[in-house]
Amino acid sequence: MYIIGDIGNTEIKIYLVNNKYIKIKKILLKTSLISHTYINKKLKFLKNKKIRFVLLSSVVPYAYKKLEIFFKNKFKISCTELKKVNFSKLVKLKVNRAQVGSDRIANAISVIDNKNNFIVVDFGTATTFDVIIKNTYHGGVIAPGISLSLNNLVNKASLIPMINLSKISKVVGTNTDLAVRSGFYWGYLGLIDNIILMIKKQTKKSFKIIFTGGLSNMFIKLKKNKPIIKKDLTIDGLLKLAKTIK
Repeated sequence: MYIIGDIGNTEIKIYLVNNKYIKIKKILLKTSLISHTYINKKLKFLKNKKIRFVLLSSVVPYAYKKLEIFFKNKFKISCTELKKVNFSKLVKLKVNRAQVGSDRIANAISVIDNKNNFIVVDFGTATTFDVIIKNTYHGGVIAPGISLSLNNLVNKASLIPMINLSKISKVVGTNTDLAVRSGFYWGYLGLIDNIILMIKKQTKKSFKIIFTGGLSNMFIKLKKNKPIIKKDLTIDGLLKLAKTIK
């Protein structure tokens, strides 16, 4: 058995993988709740499992450290963070390794096929755009996350209520709820389309567009680009990398 996992700012995805590299169980942890007691409770299903290795991507060092201690104490094995693995056979980096999140490297590994160029848009705590040309990660763009921006707006503006974001057909809202929904839907739709357009202009390349993350379905109908949604992109990249580890 193997463990692969993605430690994000909001949640942690943990997968139990069998010896054929098939995902057989998934569990989600809230990053804000992470503690030794919480981890022991949520991962108790691993008891009596023979875990060979643990491969994690992480953008939250303190959460990684707690999981590292858990696996060392319970299974006498060390966690391996993605950036500590030699992944050069899967993807080349044209940026400083320390300056790019391991989740974004995993996303690149997941899509890369050495033939096509990709722009990966990840709708997480931040909205990120990653540029992969053939077998090389070239860098990207980081914009504020949609849910993060909404929560900040609600917290700072007394008369703005918390709303459920969704697609909206009209631009001009006739009440506060519709006005906020319009601003976020059409605003981010324009931001996404325009950033992709600017990447194409700068690189003079054509790209396949991949969306991942919680709100990716909401922005599927871009005006100038046709994205493909892949929900478990980071985990699939980790799984692809795990197959190269002896």
